[in-house]
Amino acid sequence: MWRFGGARLWRSAYLRAVRSAFATVPLYRETWALSGRTEPVLVPGKTGVDGGALSADLVARTLVDTVPLAGGSAVPDAARGLGGLLPHARGGSADLVVVVDADIARPPADLSSGTRGCLLHPDSIIGSEQHPALREITDTLRRNESVLAVGDDKALDTLATALRAEPEPRWSRVPHRRLDQLDGGPYGLLHDPLLGYLGVLRDCGRWHVDWRRVHVRSTTGGLAFTVLGRTSPRLVDVLACGGVHGEVAPCPRHGTPVVLT
Repeated sequence: MWRFGGARLWRSAYLRAVRSAFATVPLYRETWALSGRTEPVLVPGKTGVDGGALSADLVARTLVDTVPLAGGSAVPDAARGLGGLLPHARGGSADLVVVVDADIARPPADLSSGTRGCLLHPDSIIGSEQHPALREITDTLRRNESVLAVGDDKALDTLATALRAEPEPRWSRVPHRRLDQLDGGPYGLLHDPLLGYLGVLRDCGRWHVDWRRVHVRSTTGGLAFTVLGRTSPRLVDVLACGGVHGEVAPCPRHGTPVVLT
């Protein structure tokens, strides 16, 4: 699809998100009206700082101002986008997906049909055999079903220690990485605690953007991400990790956009 107009559709979705945010969301109305922005320029003669992109820290401090004037939630979903990326992460999903991360407050809500999801705080793993999520994991494995754990390396290592008595072939792990931690895998998900899941390391060895749900562009402040289709909070042109410089290019094998840092 990307080769047959996908790039144009991606750009159009981004432009709609920018114009809608400028028209209806206080943070962007004020910021872009005063200092401006680029790609697109909304106020003639005002090109702004970093093309109008905003740091994730600033957006996180002013989440109430990312709610559209019509109302909505100011609570970001840090597990957003996980379900759509798992099929590319490690050969598909599992019977149970466990997110092990202290920054994620709600379990993933977009998993495929038939896949259960649960949330496990890393600090609650050791010495807490009766934790509901740990019981769910062990019960799932003992029913000969599969478990996929997602989190940072330290959290996944802690979970592995807690599950050392369980048969490892029936559970697998996919680490998630911040934008400033991207590596060569072989598996990985691109995650940001404010924006959610943004991309995945595919079998070509490149970090693919979840382009159906996320837009990214290069600015003088770094790579700026926009969550497409989310109504509230509205997250547009956010500089993940304080601003990480990089490029956006089409993957030579798949044709869809990848980030190069």
